[in-house]
Amino acid sequence: MSDSSFIFSEKLLNYRFSKNHPFNQQRLLHTVSLLREIGALSDEHIIEPRIATESELALNHERSFIEAVKQAGLGILPQEKWEGYGIGTDDTPIFPGMHDASSLLVGGTLTAVDEVMSGRKNHALHLGGGLHHGFRGKASGFCIYNDSSVAIKYIQQKYGAKVLYVDTDAHHGDGVQWSFYDDPSVCTFSIHETGRYLFPGTGQITERGSGKGYGYTFNIPLDAFTEDDSFLKSYETALREVTHFFKPDVILTQNGADAHFHDPLTHLACTMNIYKEIPKLAHELAHEYCDGKWIAVGGGGYDIWRVVPRAWSLIWLEMTEQTLSSNELPLTWIDKWQNASPVPLPTTWSDPDGLYQPIPRKAEIEEKNEHIVQKLLYPLRQERK
Repeated sequence: MSDSSFIFSEKLLNYRFSKNHPFNQQRLLHTVSLLREIGALSDEHIIEPRIATESELALNHERSFIEAVKQAGLGILPQEKWEGYGIGTDDTPIFPGMHDASSLLVGGTLTAVDEVMSGRKNHALHLGGGLHHGFRGKASGFCIYNDSSVAIKYIQQKYGAKVLYVDTDAHHGDGVQWSFYDDPSVCTFSIHETGRYLFPGTGQITERGSGKGYGYTFNIPLDAFTEDDSFLKSYETALREVTHFFKPDVILTQNGADAHFHDPLTHLACTMNIYKEIPKLAHELAHEYCDGKWIAVGGGGYDIWRVVPRAWSLIWLEMTEQTLSSNELPLTWIDKWQNASPVPLPTTWSDPDGLYQPIPRKAEIEEKNEHIVQKLLYPLRQERK
């Protein structure tokens, strides 16, 4: 029996703003289908998510906000109150049943937490989660409730553990950061595209925490058009040192798959190469520092055909220590989904050479990213002297 659990239900697809909204949980089906086609995922791995209670949501969200979301989903929240709660916007529209759909998504992450923290499993993956932009009293950036923030509060309350939150989404994990900005028992690490060009505009290197939490917030804002080598060097160098500094009891990773060149909402120039390596390091560090305790959630990812299924499948393969027998994607998976896809589906796990034209500022971008990392880690290195 595997030491990893896969949290999934097709009910997670009920978190859906509209037909044309870029946040589309159909990507969960594509990923599960791909994993099943290669024989990497079976029914014995899958656990259905539970619904988070209102008391659990209130660990990180104001009761008035929860009530507003419930009313909005029933169509009875006055329109003049929408903006104050961050709903009814282009990014986060109101949809019927939004409270129940969002509560299930949060409950899935709590299910993953209990699988790992109770000792039943070493690892758990809930790709339906990772909504890192939600605030205590306001929805933001496609995110209504913030499952990772609720989960960390839940871990603190139920298990009394120190949590390292690692966010590799191209967008800054602002909602989680601000929830624990003054808390030294939670360390947040986010590597993302600089906010100069991209929502939410935060995540500068100078955001380091406040009060007792100062020095426990780490941000690496990468320059636009950052490529694989610079992304991975920044991620690996910084995360190793941050983990050694913090020595967590458990690692929670948010695995947005939107740093890829094909993603329509971001401006990074990475390929599938980073998605092979991101979970490898998280897995290694979990065993080195946390007795293997690793909880992983999904996040962004808006090319739901060419990028997300491959990237998210690689997390599960790493988590369960399964290897690919071939670089070729199964034809059965391609045949199943190609007619529905607006773009030609990839035929291999890796991306082809020449995916994009050479970036003219490559050396300058790499130098800027290296400078950011060295500046970020300077205080940690000084403490060790």
